[in-house]
Amino acid sequence: MNTISGRNWLLKYKLYHIPFWCIYHYLWWVVAMGNPVKAANNIILFPYTIKFAFYVIFQATAVYFNLYYLIPKYLERGRYTLYFAVLLLTTISTASIIVGGYYLSSAVSGKTFEQLFGTGTDNYCFFHFFGSALPSTLASMTLGMSIKLTRDWLQTKRRQQLLEKEKLETELNFLKNQFNPHFLFNTINSIFFLIHKNPDMASASLAKFSELLRYQLYECNDKQIALNKEIGYLENSIELEKLRLNNNVKVSFDYQRQPMAHLSIAPFILMTFVENAFKHVSKHADEPNWIRIQLVLEEQQLLFTVANSTAADEYQPPLIDYGGIGLKNVQRRLDLVYPGQYDLDIRRENNCFEVILQLQLMEQVVPQLIST
Repeated sequence: MNTISGRNWLLKYKLYHIPFWCIYHYLWWVVAMGNPVKAANNIILFPYTIKFAFYVIFQATAVYFNLYYLIPKYLERGRYTLYFAVLLLTTISTASIIVGGYYLSSAVSGKTFEQLFGTGTDNYCFFHFFGSALPSTLASMTLGMSIKLTRDWLQTKRRQQLLEKEKLETELNFLKNQFNPHFLFNTINSIFFLIHKNPDMASASLAKFSELLRYQLYECNDKQIALNKEIGYLENSIELEKLRLNNNVKVSFDYQRQPMAHLSIAPFILMTFVENAFKHVSKHADEPNWIRIQLVLEEQQLLFTVANSTAADEYQPPLIDYGGIGLKNVQRRLDLVYPGQYDLDIRRENNCFEVILQLQLMEQVVPQLIST
């Protein structure tokens, strides 16, 4: 996918978390001890650095384990009981491991616990140290969750604002393109000539044109529509586009005919790539010109491929600029509607321009009828 996932968070956050955790624990000990100098001595002086390292390393590990494993795996999937059970076990285990830092500090320095930490009888040292490590661990876990929840809330709010803005822009562009005079003129003109040449084909083309307009006007106003409707729109559009091409352009559209009404997709996501292929297909007089469109569906994973022949001597702009504003807009729309759920690969080689889209689809939401 195009965004960085939780599994490789280290690549995203780099190393600046290390000083954050060091400063955090220093401030924690300043509050606990009431003396900044004494707290600093408990960090920089040997063997206290061992204990300090245990606090920083293992509490940070517990926090990230919770944020990037427990929350996505259990909390976000509604498995609340299991989540809190594992979270409690993680917190207790982390505090217990941190106690080992006290024991290691004593063993390395050769000093007793009382000499190092001012505690009493050795038999009670584990529980004494555990009583210090547990509140600190709970505070670290709470801080980490608070930061993540705040960040997620801000990102969600920002994304909603962008979606609202994008919706307005999309609606304006959609209204402008719905009745594109150039498209209407060419299509109607092609059908007009077919009336005398092939009345049956003209009738079928007119029916497809009517279905296409009906779809644009009435059936695609929602954020998500049924996948089979979008494919039907693609088929009609492709057939109408073929009317404007000469016979030396071979167009193929292959997809698995299987039940897919339970899946939904954002309208016109796929059509942009098809329009781009028809716009930029080569126009050789003595060489094959072709457009190949393929749609493969595996459960909820959609693989959509559009390829077209290109002229070898034509100007070759950057890939994302090859399709003009259309490809840029659809990529931006994918970022907003399917964040982290798609992979878009655009390539050009051997007189071929190809777009490969992998998209994680959503289940079609069926309105529930309320009986009285």
